[in-house]
Amino acid sequence: MHQKTVLITGCSSGIGRTAALDFLDEEWEVYATARNPADIQTLGDRGANIATLDVTDQGDVDRVVDRIIDEEGRIDCLVNNAGYGQFGPIEDVPTEKVHDQFDVNVYGPHRLTRAVLPHMRSQGDGTIVNVSSVAGRISFPGGGVYSGSKFALEAMTDALRAEVEAYDIDAVLVEPGPVETQFNQRLQDEVSGNGEDNEGVERSGAYEKFYKLFEDTQALGGGGPGAVPPERVAEDIVNAASSTKPQARYQPGTVARVGVLGRFLPDTWRDALFGLARKLP
Repeated sequence: MHQKTVLITGCSSGIGRTAALDFLDEEWEVYATARNPADIQTLGDRGANIATLDVTDQGDVDRVVDRIIDEEGRIDCLVNNAGYGQFGPIEDVPTEKVHDQFDVNVYGPHRLTRAVLPHMRSQGDGTIVNVSSVAGRISFPGGGVYSGSKFALEAMTDALRAEVEAYDIDAVLVEPGPVETQFNQRLQDEVSGNGEDNEGVERSGAYEKFYKLFEDTQALGGGGPGAVPPERVAEDIVNAASSTKPQARYQPGTVARVGVLGRFLPDTWRDALFGLARKLP
């Protein structure tokens, strides 16, 4: 039996970092990546191979995949975890921000999937795990751009699963709800304009109710009631990668399992619930 090899994106913190450690515990050969290698140096100290990888850069993608093939001869699992949340009412989110959101959350996984599939086909097996969200199954006010990117990732993964089945390759979605990570702080920065590019949403003044609800409850993103630790999400990722017949979808935690059922509600019911939330003092 060969030692299995996994490539994980977005390992600087949270789910990606925890998944890398769990794979190491299971004695996989781990390639942990992030945009800034200093953020994952501790994973290197634990035995992971670390590499700089910006999922929006095709050159980075090709370089890292070629390195793994040169060093290991195969890639058994790809975990597309890198991502972030662009929140704000649709009118207030500049189109450039929508492009940025899709470049990371949709085109990034697409670039990496295209890069690893020829190798997985030639070796006759492999697993692609795409980290999505409950927001990939049901959208909500202020989350349209983020949900749109996750809806797209879900649609592509569903198609991919059928396309690669004949090659004994699995395509899996992991759909967490709120997770105890720094995601909530990062999306607050996106809304407030304290993000890396220091450009937030363009507040039109028409949706101040949304911003107040967001600031008062921190209802979007990680943390809060029902949030699960990143270890719970990583557990499902490793289980999917290790299974000979993984599920098509995993929902870590009760909020995730219940939340995805919201898509079965009639549209009028969901709209009414959102309307009630808007009327809260």
